[in-house]
Amino acid sequence: MDKSGIEYVLKKIEEQTSNAGEEQEKILENILKRNAETDYLNKFLHGQTDKQLFKKYVPVVTYEDIKSYIDRIINGEPPNILTTEPIIEFILSSGTSGGGPKYVLSTADCSQKRASIPILMEAVIHK
Repeated sequence: MDKSGIEYVLKKIEEQTSNAGEEQEKILENILKRNAETDYLNKFLHGQTDKQLFKKYVPVVTYEDIKSYIDRIINGEPPNILTTEPIIEFILSSGTSGGGPKYVLSTADCSQKRASIPILMEAVIHK
């Protein structure tokens, strides 16, 4: 990566991390808008996209709490169970955190973000 590319990436990192709370609120708002009609969010929010309702009614969960939803997706049920985005891959974890391997669902957006991690790391290392 050339110097201008590194500077650009570092500027983006700085912009996003200097207002992390605001960035997280925007991300949550976007997730709620895109996924309001999923089976999972409909169970708690009935199509609403208000962040305060989400914080009030949608519980913090473990893998086991949402495993039945993941199993439905793996078994080929129609989309919109956990996300409106198409699932492009099922990633099996190593299981080292206890309880055995777990499936992690991946969308194109998630895959793109994972692919950008080495670019971010390179920019930080070469700064």
